[in-house]
Amino acid sequence: MFIDEFSAFSGKKVLVTGGTGLIGRQVVRLLCDHHALVTVVSLDEVKVDQRAEHVFADLTELSTCLDVIRGQDFVCHLAGIKGSIDVTMKYPASFLVPLLMFNTNVIEAARRCGIERLVYTSSIGAYSSSEVFVESNGNSGEPMDTYPGHAKRMAELQIQAYKQQYGLTGYSVVRPCNVYGPGDNFDPDNAMVIPTLMYRIANKENPVLVWGDGSAIRDFAFSTDVAVGILQTLLKGTGNHPFINLGSGKGYSVKELVETLASFIDFRYQFDCSKPSGFPKRVMDISLASELVGYQHNTSLLTGLKQTWAWFLENRDEYRHKKNYFR
Repeated sequence: MFIDEFSAFSGKKVLVTGGTGLIGRQVVRLLCDHHALVTVVSLDEVKVDQRAEHVFADLTELSTCLDVIRGQDFVCHLAGIKGSIDVTMKYPASFLVPLLMFNTNVIEAARRCGIERLVYTSSIGAYSSSEVFVESNGNSGEPMDTYPGHAKRMAELQIQAYKQQYGLTGYSVVRPCNVYGPGDNFDPDNAMVIPTLMYRIANKENPVLVWGDGSAIRDFAFSTDVAVGILQTLLKGTGNHPFINLGSGKGYSVKELVETLASFIDFRYQFDCSKPSGFPKRVMDISLASELVGYQHNTSLLTGLKQTWAWFLENRDEYRHKKNYFR
C-alpha cells in the first residue's frame, strides 16, 4: 500500500515501540514501504519485517528509552499490554504498573532527546461506558478498563502537560477501538473476541458456544486502516484536541460477526443465552479523525476477517514467542 502523503517518511528515522504487535507490524510495514529507516523495539521474540532493525529491550527503564530514542526523527509509541476482561480483573497490577512505567519513560525520553513528532496509541478502554464514543466526552467518568484505562489516561495527560509547558505540538494521541487483523493475540488464555472465536474454530469446538444472544454491537476496525490513521496523525497532529478516535465508525452485532465468519469457514455455532451478552452497544464516532487527519476505514468486515484467518492458519503459535505479562 503506497500512500503519497507518506513520502514524507522517506529517509526518516522512525522508532516504533510495540512494533511486533497487531497494529505495530502494520505501521512498520507502511513505513518501510515508504523508505523510512525503522527501528522496532519490543520484548517479543518475533521479527515482523526484515527491512527494519529489531531491538529487544525493556522500556520500563528510562536509560533504555534514552538509548533507543536518541537520534530518531519520529516516535510511534504503540507498546501496550493486551488481554481479556477476565485477565484484566485477575491481574490488575500486571496491566497498570508496566503501562505507567514504559509510557512515562518513552514520552519523557522523547522530550529529552528533542523528538518533535510523536504519536501515542491509547485505547477505547480509556473511555467510560457509552453507546457512542465522542472525543468531547473522553475523560468523564470511570474508564471502562479500570487499571489499563487509568494508565492510558495518565499518558494522555503527560502529553498534554508537555504541550502546555514545552510547546510540543507535534505530540499526538489516538484512541483505537476493538482492532483485529494479522498478528493479533491468539493466546487462548487472554485473547479478545475475534481471535478467541478463530482459535476455537480451528480447534474444532463443535458447536462453538458464543456467550449471549448475539445482539451486542461493537466497532471492529482492521489493523491496516488503524495503522494508516496513526501515521496520518503523526504527520498532521491533532491541533488543540487531546486525542482522536480511530475505529470503523460502524456497529457490528456479535451475531453478524459470527455469521460473517461462517460465510467462509465451515463450523457450527450456538448462542448461549444463559450467559451475559455484555454492554448493548459500543461504537466510535470517527468524524473528528476524518476532519483533522483525513482518516478513513476502508476494509470490510468480511475482507478483514478473511485476511486475519489466513494469517492465523500460518502462524498459530506466534503468541508463544511474545511477552506475556500474566505468566
